[in-house]
Amino acid sequence: MLSRLGALLQQAVETREPSVDLLEAFTEHWKGITGYYLEATDESTPAKQTDIPWRLKQMLDILVYEEKQHPAGEAGPCLEYLLQHKVLETLSTLGKAEYPPGMRQQVLLFFSRVLGQVQHPLLHYLNVHRPVQKLLQLSGHPLGSGTEKEEAQFAAVLCAKIQQDPTLLAYILEGKSILNGRKAQEQPGTPPGEGAEHPPARRDGNLVTSLVGLCKSQASRVALKARENLLLLTKLPQEAAAACLVRSGALCQLLSEHLCHLHGAVPPCAHPDDVLAMGRASWRSPGDAGGAGDFAGKESLVAFFCWLDFLDELVAGAHPLVAGALGEAVEEKFFRGVLQPQLLQISPCHPSRSELAILSATAVLSGTVRQLRAPPLLQRLVFFLLGPGGHPETPGDPPHPLRAHLIDRCDHLSDEISLASLRLFEELLRVPHEEVVLSLVLRNLQARGYLQRGPPVPDERGAPEPDPEEEEEEEEDPYFTDGFPENGFGMGKKPPGGSSPLGKGHVSEVVSSFLCLVPEEAKTSSCLEEGGYDTYVHDALGMVQASRSRAASWGWPPAPRPLDGCPPEGQFYEGRFLKVLFDRLARILDQPYSLNLQVTSVLSLLASFPHPHLHEYLLDPYLSLAPGCRSLFSVLVRVIGDLMQRIQRVPHFRAKLLLVRQQLLGLVPGEQMEHATLFKGVVVLEEFCKELAAIALVKGPPEGPP
Repeated sequence: MLSRLGALLQQAVETREPSVDLLEAFTEHWKGITGYYLEATDESTPAKQTDIPWRLKQMLDILVYEEKQHPAGEAGPCLEYLLQHKVLETLSTLGKAEYPPGMRQQVLLFFSRVLGQVQHPLLHYLNVHRPVQKLLQLSGHPLGSGTEKEEAQFAAVLCAKIQQDPTLLAYILEGKSILNGRKAQEQPGTPPGEGAEHPPARRDGNLVTSLVGLCKSQASRVALKARENLLLLTKLPQEAAAACLVRSGALCQLLSEHLCHLHGAVPPCAHPDDVLAMGRASWRSPGDAGGAGDFAGKESLVAFFCWLDFLDELVAGAHPLVAGALGEAVEEKFFRGVLQPQLLQISPCHPSRSELAILSATAVLSGTVRQLRAPPLLQRLVFFLLGPGGHPETPGDPPHPLRAHLIDRCDHLSDEISLASLRLFEELLRVPHEEVVLSLVLRNLQARGYLQRGPPVPDERGAPEPDPEEEEEEEEDPYFTDGFPENGFGMGKKPPGGSSPLGKGHVSEVVSSFLCLVPEEAKTSSCLEEGGYDTYVHDALGMVQASRSRAASWGWPPAPRPLDGCPPEGQFYEGRFLKVLFDRLARILDQPYSLNLQVTSVLSLLASFPHPHLHEYLLDPYLSLAPGCRSLFSVLVRVIGDLMQRIQRVPHFRAKLLLVRQQLLGLVPGEQMEHATLFKGVVVLEEFCKELAAIALVKGPPEGPP
C-alpha cells in the first residue's frame, strides 16, 4: 500500500501537476505522520520500521521540487504550510520525546536535509530557529546518545549556513526572531537594532554547547568534524558575530573548562621523560601523538595535548575578539586556577610525594610550552610564568613569585627537580616570543655593565711583560684563580673599550680560545674518532639558524650598543637566571652527568641567539670585565683551574677518563668507578667547549663597532 502511494506521488511530481496537488500530497504525508501517534499501539516499534522516514523523505522531495518551480526568494504553498503550521516545532517535540524509538535521529536528518537543500532563507523565521534551538539543546541528552553522527551533520549544516550569512548566528544563539521579513517588536527603551529578547550569557544548550559536546565524542570522525566547525565559527570576520560568540555562546568557558578537566585526568605518576618524549601533538591525528611506546597515563596525556593543540590553532585563526576572550579564560582557569597551585605546592610532610608531583607538573608545563604557538596564548603564558619585564634586575628587587620559584628550582637540592626545571626553561627559550629572552637575560645586558669602563685593566691571564704592581690587582676579581699554566689559555691583549677586535681573524682566535681551554690531559674525543669537529659545526649551524629565524622579527640591533650611550650602572648583576646557570656550570665536575648536559644545553641555546650583547657576553673571551663581574668564559677558566688541580691528585687520570668516555658511548660495559662523576663532568666540559667554539664560528663576528 505504501509503495503504491509513493509511486503515485512520484508520478505526480514527474508529470508536474499543479501546485495545489503538491500541497495536497505534502499535507497528506504530514497528516500521515501525526496520525501514526493516534493509531499506533506498539510503542516499542522503532521509527525505522514505520512509514515515518518515508513520509519525511517525500515531504523533503516536494519542498525541493516546489522551490524549483518558483522564482528565487519566493516561498511556495508547501513551504508556507510548513512555516505556518509549525511543522518543525512539532517534529522537534517528537524528537525530544524519542517516540517511537529512533525518532530523534529521523528528525535530525530531516532538519539537516531541509536546511541544506532548500535554498530559501529559513533560519530567520521564528518557527524555524526556535525548533532548531530545541534540537540543539538536546545534544548530549542520554536519550540521544546514539545520534552523535546525526547531531554532527545537523551542526555542520548550521555552520555552513552561518558562514554564508553570519547574521544568522545571533538567531541561533540568542533567539532573535524575524517574522515575514520584519524584525520582532522592540521593547521601549532598547537601543535600535536590539531585539526584544535578552537571554542570559549562558544557555542550557545551543550550537556552541552542542559542538563542544561533540568534540568530546569517542567517535574520532564526529569529534574531528565538530572541531572543524568550531574553527569555522570562530574565524568569522564580522565583529558582530565574534561579539555574539563571546557574549552568548559560553564558548570560552566551555573550552577552557574542558582543558582543565583533561589536565586533571593526567595521572600524577606520569614520568617526566615520557611526557617530554611525546613531541608536539596534533588534534587532527591524535593517533600519531605519543610515539609508538606505551606508558602509564599516555592516553590521558595525548587527549590533553591534542585539545591544547586544538585551542592553540583556534586562537591563532580566530577573530581578535574571540582570541582575546579565550586567551583570558585559559589564563584565568588553567594557568592561574590549575597550574599555579601545582607549581607552587610545597609538602614538607610528604617530601617524596611532593617531589613526584613537582616533577609531573613541571614536565606537563614543559609540554604545554612546547605545544603553544598562537601569540595571544603565548603572551599570556609568558607573562604568567615570568611576570612583567623591563628594567634590569637587582638583587634586592621583590621577585615575581612564580618566576623566582621556577628559576630557583634549577638549583634545587633534588637533582631530578633541577633537571626538569632546566628542561622547562630550554623549552621557554625555544618559544618564538622575545619577552622570554628579555626577561631572563637581555634586560640585564642592555647597558653592557659587565664591561670595564675607562682605561683597560691589564690582562689577568698572562699579558706580556707583567708589572708587579698590576699582579696585585688580580685579586680584585673573585672569579679567577691563580696557578694557571702560561700556555694553557693565553690571550692577546684587549683593545681599549672593553671588547675584542673584529673580523675573521678574531673569530678564529675565539674558536681557538674555546678549543684550547681544556688541557690535553683532559681531552679524549680525538682518541675515539667520534666524527671530528665538523659534527659540532653542523649542529651549531642548525641551532643558530633556528635562533635567527625565531628572532628575525624582533628588531634586534646588528652591533652592540656604544658604551657612550649606555648609562652608567652600579654593580652589574647578571640576573637570577644567569646566576643559577653560572653557579651550576661552576660545579660541573661534581654534578650528575644528565644535569651537566642540560645546563650546557641551555647555555649553548642562549649563545646561539643573534643579539650582539648575548654574543659578546657569552662568546667573547677577550672582554675586559668590570670588577666583580663574570662571563661564561671566566666561569669556564675557573673550572679549568679546579680541574688542573684535580688531575694532579688522581692517579692514571687520562686512562680512567678514556674508559669512562667509552662507557658513556656504550663501547665497553659500564662499571662503578671512583671519581666517575668527575670524569663524566670532564667529558661534558670538553663537549661544551667544542659546542661554543662551533657556535662562535658559525655566527662569525658581530657587525659594527662595539
